[in-house]
Amino acid sequence: MTEVNTQAIHRVMHEIKRRRLEVLRVVDLTPRMRRITLGGPELAGFVSLGTDDHVKLLFPQNAAEQAAMETLVLGAGKNDGPMPAMRDYTPRRYDLDSLELDIDFVLHGDGPASTWAEQAKPGQFLHIGGPRGSMIVPDMFDSYLLIGDETALPAIARRLEGLAANRRALVIIEVENGKEQQVLESAAEVSVIWVLREGGKDHLLSTVRQIDVPAGSLYAWVATESRVSRQIRRVLLDEHGLDEQFVKAVGYWRLDDTDEE
Repeated sequence: MTEVNTQAIHRVMHEIKRRRLEVLRVVDLTPRMRRITLGGPELAGFVSLGTDDHVKLLFPQNAAEQAAMETLVLGAGKNDGPMPAMRDYTPRRYDLDSLELDIDFVLHGDGPASTWAEQAKPGQFLHIGGPRGSMIVPDMFDSYLLIGDETALPAIARRLEGLAANRRALVIIEVENGKEQQVLESAAEVSVIWVLREGGKDHLLSTVRQIDVPAGSLYAWVATESRVSRQIRRVLLDEHGLDEQFVKAVGYWRLDDTDEE
């Protein structure tokens, strides 16, 4: 049996389990960000160890897909019946004592997840699956560079909340306008740069080019539109000289997709 060094970045796999959860609360954090609290007995045993974990949210669009939910097995090679639309979302918060799970939705008017979130009310139900696994990044760095758009806010907020008081974090977040800014809590020393998309183009990339990278050992995490994430990664490696093994850049959505994260 191979031992895992828990003081290094490592992945932990979880049992894939489908859960039927009830909508408990719906709260608008900003005009475009809605927090939906799900809960119920099936949340027991839920685990999310990584701050950027993902769960699958399932959105049946018709009676046939709704019926197929009864026998759907996530992770299986084949399922009988039509498959519902699925979208990946970050668990913002979960509490196994109260059996609650918070998911934050960007309301952009397109796609099954945003459409569902816009009409969600207490008493409705939503099926979720996973997380399949967690990428564990121990708090072993002096500094953190966290970059993303509003879809990355749940993961960024979770990371900041877990940092120790002797850490530093530079956070760069692109949002639609000033009304979309959120308060980010952390014991660490945090500097936040809000990049407003309204009336501009490519401001996030140019902002990243101009930053002073925090000193000390550094972990950088990027999540935004796929092409932009690739561009930012190249800037961090080629222009800021960051260590590639400690730079994670992912695409949370693509311009030709209607609904991600």
